[in-house]
Amino acid sequence: MSANNDPPPYPATSSSLAATRSVQDDPRLQWSDAYVARWRAALGDAVCDRLGIYTLPAGFRLSVIVPVFNEATTIDQVIEKLRRTGLPLEILLVNDGSTDGSANRLESLAQAADIRAIHHERNRGKGAAIRTGLQAASGDIVVIQDADLEYNPEDFRVLLQPLLAEEADVAYGTRYGHCDRQVSPWWHQAVNGLLTGLTNLAIGLRLTDVETCYKMIRRPVLDEIAPTLRENRFGIEIELTAKLARRRWRFVERPIRYQHRWYGEGKKIGWRDGVSALRCILLYGLCRRR
Repeated sequence: MSANNDPPPYPATSSSLAATRSVQDDPRLQWSDAYVARWRAALGDAVCDRLGIYTLPAGFRLSVIVPVFNEATTIDQVIEKLRRTGLPLEILLVNDGSTDGSANRLESLAQAADIRAIHHERNRGKGAAIRTGLQAASGDIVVIQDADLEYNPEDFRVLLQPLLAEEADVAYGTRYGHCDRQVSPWWHQAVNGLLTGLTNLAIGLRLTDVETCYKMIRRPVLDEIAPTLRENRFGIEIELTAKLARRRWRFVERPIRYQHRWYGEGKKIGWRDGVSALRCILLYGLCRRR
């Protein structure tokens, strides 16, 4: 084979390797113009778009709402994972009446400039914590992050991409719309599939995972939707989705990773929340309550 037909050298040049080591030390560098330009020159725009290698707008900030109810054993790890994304973050920790010492831990964490702790005197539910966080959020885009370790914030990269490219207004991370995932218990996926299917029939979309935690939404959208939200528990997943769909905001789904945890590990959603979800599908979907 002639030299002209030889494949180009692997792009991990010494400068690329040095950049990788720097990113490991300082994750913020992966969003820098120099880092992105280096990889786009090596791999090409099409490949980088598929890999989610892109820069952020000047002054961009992502607000992350973290409802916390008795998560003292995992909250530090969640904060560490959030910071490892290298994104400019506003982390809003909403303590929903915890009794396990989470409140004190959140106050300690809130000494950092990128974290704010907000407290509910009593447990009001995940929906109430999200609504409180939405009132306080000031970032350009807002996302919800559970305080356990089921979801991986590294997936923010793929969710942010279509929003920053102005290709969508709302990005949902789907746990089930792809094959490269942890296999959940059959009943968990079956119930989620039922609720998602009924929601789709009621609101006219074709989502694969309506109950996903990772709902990422642009600021102008939330300014319109947030004041209308009413649900205090997990029903907010259906209410929020129905109200977004009714206003015809552009949706996109992206695959995310998910590590299912059991009730002995602190999982809180139960069968009553499934019944409540059916109520919300009827109330906010079929009855089109505003």
